[in-house]
Amino acid sequence: MSTLRAELQVASAQHATVNEEVLTVELSDGRVISVPLAWYPRLVHATPEERSHWRLIGNGEGIHWPDLDEDISVENIVLGRPSGESQRSLKRWLEERAGGKS
Repeated sequence: MSTLRAELQVASAQHATVNEEVLTVELSDGRVISVPLAWYPRLVHATPEERSHWRLIGNGEGIHWPDLDEDISVENIVLGRPSGESQRSLKRWLEERAGGKS
């Protein structure tokens, strides 16, 4: 029995916009995809300035927010996969942002 394995080819990101509710990504194939900001807790907890400070990585394979130490792949956005960050990791990051205060 043979198995057919389809390869996923994901377009690259060209631009991103983040507001209080959604992350919107413009792709190289002309699609524009918006996903709920709630999928990415670090973006939810970020200031508007931190959200707007991003750069494309890997020739558009992902988006990086240096102020938030957040990377989101275009593949995960296209496939509808929210952040896989654990609650423990997010809590530690939030505590660090607050200067170690609980």
